[in-house]
Amino acid sequence: MKNLWLFLIRYNAFFWFLLFFTVAILLAIRNNSFQRSSFISSSNAVVGSFYGRLNSWKSYLDLDQTNEDLARENALLRQKLQQFILKDTVDSIPLADSIDESRYEFIVAEVVNNSIHQKSNYLTLNRGTNAGIEKGMGVITSNGVVGIVLQVSTNFSTVRSLLHPDSRVSVTLDSTEAFGSLVWGNNMDPRLGTLRDIPNHIKAEKGQVIRTSGFSLFPKGIKVGEVDETGITSGESFLDIRVKLSTNFYNLHHVYVVKDNLEEEKQSLESEREDNG
Repeated sequence: MKNLWLFLIRYNAFFWFLLFFTVAILLAIRNNSFQRSSFISSSNAVVGSFYGRLNSWKSYLDLDQTNEDLARENALLRQKLQQFILKDTVDSIPLADSIDESRYEFIVAEVVNNSIHQKSNYLTLNRGTNAGIEKGMGVITSNGVVGIVLQVSTNFSTVRSLLHPDSRVSVTLDSTEAFGSLVWGNNMDPRLGTLRDIPNHIKAEKGQVIRTSGFSLFPKGIKVGEVDETGITSGESFLDIRVKLSTNFYNLHHVYVVKDNLEEEKQSLESEREDNG
């Protein structure tokens, strides 16, 4: 306390100056309209700048919630989009099939673990049976296909990535009726896949879009990649086509688990056919 008093006494002239200077400024602002308006304008700019920075930090801290909300909204939009995927083969008019409209649901999940450089790659999602996820469901992003649900617990699920030697996705080449299987292959590059079982007479061009066929777990028309290299012969009748995948496996955060409400009925009917055949 003694040191504080000694400090104040030693520098009392400076503190008196600050006091009188502040009072003078307040009197000038209070009694002069020009100075008062200038001060208010300057203070508004300072306060506005402060609140702008504060809101910027708050927005940054809320990015997780914002991303989750956007992902949930995208899932709803994707569900609405499915009703426009079917097209009449005669006149190409979009059809809104009431059955197909309610066929697919999209469950938002967050990737909590992901491998991309192994021979067999997997993901872990923060959603499980509590969210309605079941084994065998397809997993996509807004950009392409991710994989297939392999195991499910109450709050988590594991996904066999598209970057896995056992993964197969039925796809088609745009502007053709040819379809084949998209696999990862042995290239060990998470950016590339291989389209197999395409007949030799099909003319594939570099940059041609490849989409899901609708024959597997995934809705029809989802882009999975583009033709990167053609003319790779795998046998007498078929080609292997190198594909540049549209899914960025290096940067996976939110994904959509596809629930096909008609899958059980489809499998049941196909099982009966096999039993009878």
